[in-house]
Order: sequence, then C-alpha cells, then structure tokens
Amino acid sequence: MAWIVLLIAGLLEIAWLLLFKASEGYTRWGYAVAGLVVSLISFLMVGWSLKTLPVGTAYAVWTGMGAAGAAIVGILMFNEPASGTRLACIALIVAGIVGLKLTH
Repeated sequence: MAWIVLLIAGLLEIAWLLLFKASEGYTRWGYAVAGLVVSLISFLMVGWSLKTLPVGTAYAVWTGMGAAGAAIVGILMFNEPASGTRLACIALIVAGIVGLKLTH
C-alpha cells in the first residue's frame, strides 16, 4: 500500500507544478492556492509512506517522478525541446526509479 500512496504522491508532484505554472507567477490566486493544497497532500502522502519505506528510496522515487514527469509534461504541453540528450536523461531518471523499486 505504501508504494501506491507514494506513486500517487509522485503524480501529485506533477499536478502541483502545473497548477503553479497556471498561476502565472502567483498572480492567479485560485491556481496558486490549489497548487499549495495539492502540494500539501503530496507531502502528507510521502510522509505516510515513510512509515514503511526507506527514506532514501521513497524520496528518490517521489522527486524522480516529479522531475521526469515535469520534463515530459513540458515537452508535451509547453513545446519544450525534446532532444535526444534530454530524452536520454529522462530515461535515466526513470531507470533509477525502477532500479530503486526493484532493490527494495
């Protein structure tokens, strides 16, 4: 169950980032407040998962999902560059997440 909670927390990392982007530098308060609420939920879920998961693994998976997810969303939604090097780096992050999960 802790892994499922951690995966949802990682997805929420991407969601709050998008909400903060939509807030346009915190000038659109509805999005900013929603981003704060979603980030708090994500933090709480990570904290709960730490009751059973190793801290290093859980943190790396959570932040890795956020980093890789944000990069992918940037490419798909905001026309950020999708160079081979960038995609390879995203793949390395994903490989690290999978490796940590498999070694737990």
